[in-house]
Amino acid sequence: MVCQTPLKADEVVYRAEIWGDQRHDGRWEGWLRFIPPDGRGILSTRRETTQPNRQALIYWATGLEPVYLEGALERAGGGHAEKA
Repeated sequence: MVCQTPLKADEVVYRAEIWGDQRHDGRWEGWLRFIPPDGRGILSTRRETTQPNRQALIYWATGLEPVYLEGALERAGGGHAEKA
C-alpha cells in the first residue's frame, strides 16, 4: 500500500509504502518503507504493528496520519522528517 503524502528528510523526498507479511502463527506484521525518487537508499522501519489478520493490517495502514509517517521515517534513519 502506498501513502499519498510525500515526506522530506535531509533534502530527499520519500514515498512511503506500507508492507506486511503473515507470521507463522497467522497474525500479520506491518512495517514501512521509504522510497527516494531514484530508488536507491530505501529506508525501512522495524515492525510497526502486529495485527490478527490482513484486513486488520490494512485498516491500521489506512489510519496512519502524516505525523506518524514523519516519526517512522526518522526511526528508519531518515533524519528530521516533514511533509514535502
